[in-house]
Amino acid sequence: MKIGKETIPKTSISTSDEHTIVVRGRDLSRELIGKISFTDYFYLLVTGREPNAAATAVLDATLVAIAEHGLVPSVQASRMTLAAAPDAVQGAVAAGILGCGSVILGASETAGRMFDEIRNRASKSNETIDEASLAVVKSYREARRAIPGYGHPLHKERDPRVNALFTVAQESGANLEYVAISEAVERAIPKVVGKDLKLNVSAAIPAVLLGVGFPLNALKGVPILARTGGLIGHLTEEFERPIGFALSYQATRELVYDGDVPEHVTLGSRTS
Repeated sequence: MKIGKETIPKTSISTSDEHTIVVRGRDLSRELIGKISFTDYFYLLVTGREPNAAATAVLDATLVAIAEHGLVPSVQASRMTLAAAPDAVQGAVAAGILGCGSVILGASETAGRMFDEIRNRASKSNETIDEASLAVVKSYREARRAIPGYGHPLHKERDPRVNALFTVAQESGANLEYVAISEAVERAIPKVVGKDLKLNVSAAIPAVLLGVGFPLNALKGVPILARTGGLIGHLTEEFERPIGFALSYQATRELVYDGDVPEHVTLGSRTS
């Protein structure tokens, strides 16, 4: 990312003095606290605009959709970190969030960039979205790049959260242009890859959020924010019903050592 040439730090997000805190041009105490939901506040913080009804419904639905999905790697990392350092909840939350990348949680951003690439290609070349989607999927395949947001280790058909999010977007009156693009990609994949890879939630999130004016560069922030809420739920349970060390012990029980062994050492049955 290019570093700007500003020599004086500037922000349009927030300022304060002895009596007032201003956030995005609003008086925090008088105009926002108790008068706006956290979902709407998040949209305002990111975009500088208060959301319309469609944006509120869609953003809220995506936050609910991605907050929790069981003992996924981010949750296990968080719980095991808390088990090792129960006095540092913030460290346990951070441990879970630090794993947000191209495979876990970060695919929403890369899927959104792919959809934007398809949209731009279609508008510049007069191709249909199906033609543009097929071309972009082919280019990803040729470059040995994963197609982000498609396929799921558990949900072999469409991830059930996909249709739920698309229904919210449709019923709230959101722009469905990117939803149509995401479905065109789903149709293109079997022609290029040779097998069906269905939409998962990481593709559905940008498909609906881009349709309500959410910024492309902020897409990764939505699953990060949502999963933070889920992690806090898991960590609260961890204090009451700790399983962090059990997760660690289970990994150790399944471990197979296949490295070298000194001649004078005889290991147990778990070696290969």
